[in-house]
Amino acid sequence: MDTLKVRDANDVEEVVRAAIASEQPLEIIGHGTKRLIGQPMATNAVLDVSALNAVTSYEPNELIITVQAGAPLADVQSLIDSKSQQFAFEPIDTSALTGVSGSGTIGGMIGSGLAGPRRIKAGGARDHLLGAHAVSGFGDSFKTGGRVVKNVTGYDLCKLLTGSWGTLAVMTEVTLKVMPRPESERTLVLAGLDDVAANRAMTAALGSPFDVSGAAHLPNSAFRPATGALADLASEGRAVTLLRLEGIAASVADRATSLGKTLAPFGAVEMLEDAASATLWSAIRDVQPFAASGALGAWPVWRIVCPPASGGALGQALARETGGDVIYDWGGGLIWAALPPKPDALAAMVRRRVEAAGGHASLIRAPEATRRNVDVFHPQSGGVAALSERVRNSFDPKIILNRGRMVKGSAA
Repeated sequence: MDTLKVRDANDVEEVVRAAIASEQPLEIIGHGTKRLIGQPMATNAVLDVSALNAVTSYEPNELIITVQAGAPLADVQSLIDSKSQQFAFEPIDTSALTGVSGSGTIGGMIGSGLAGPRRIKAGGARDHLLGAHAVSGFGDSFKTGGRVVKNVTGYDLCKLLTGSWGTLAVMTEVTLKVMPRPESERTLVLAGLDDVAANRAMTAALGSPFDVSGAAHLPNSAFRPATGALADLASEGRAVTLLRLEGIAASVADRATSLGKTLAPFGAVEMLEDAASATLWSAIRDVQPFAASGALGAWPVWRIVCPPASGGALGQALARETGGDVIYDWGGGLIWAALPPKPDALAAMVRRRVEAAGGHASLIRAPEATRRNVDVFHPQSGGVAALSERVRNSFDPKIILNRGRMVKGSAA
């Protein structure tokens, strides 16, 4: 496979135009940590943007950073952490889940649009992308958005680029909003609840005035066996429901006490503080119980988004019917489901149940043969699919960029 390494946006334009002329589709990669997510692509040429790795501008006082798309996410996070700042949407590190080691890039973070537990409070990656420079499937550079939060000029193409998995344009530079890192955090732990009761407890916490920034539930079956941050929780062999509070230390302590009283009907409440709490939520964010190196590493993993109130019943039904394991995040609105290996990853059954609950499901981890024969991303309805096709044609009419990654059968 030919790998074309670019040095700047002009190189990207030249590579894309040459691909158009030769009708050769391109696979877009940074560090390649998410290459195993999506439909297998039909291409023998790779556009490598990892050399576009500079931090163009960082203004901590303005809460804005501009960085090239190939910059390592870990390096950028380390930089903003040195100023007590963070990406509030908690970008996921998929390396544990997929088994592909290495640090992802800023472009991969935006292209995948995957957000962690704080999504329920801070929004997703699309809500923090202020502007971008990119090269379309015409081989032309364009700019969208700007460097201020309240930018209303033209079409908001940032929302389209986020979560497009590189199928619309090759991002070369992005401007992102950063936020102050909380001074303190505390996690309230409820033990022994079943999935539906845990769903009610998370709903009660999120509906309270105490500004919960994380709400997750791990059934006892999810610890098979647990390692790292989850090992202590797993030692008692009980399901755990987790509620996170963040902010100024005095405020966190006061809110934790009040939330504990609100949750008293669900059982005794334990507390985890600061470092222990942060490590735990990193493990939940990165779905470590389903890590490729763990006991369930050979099992397909689904990412299911549904109405939070439906999450407990849906996850419980999936686990019971398949013998699989589930983890709940976003108060029940996000379900990670590891299911026993089957040639079709149980896609028909999963999507039937998910659609009945008003949600959608994506197959995040599965062997290539399975991904080739199953819709990895949830199939769109006729009208939405037609609109998506019109949007894609507006950016990349010859389907040069990441051809076939999002729609089964479109890689030919």
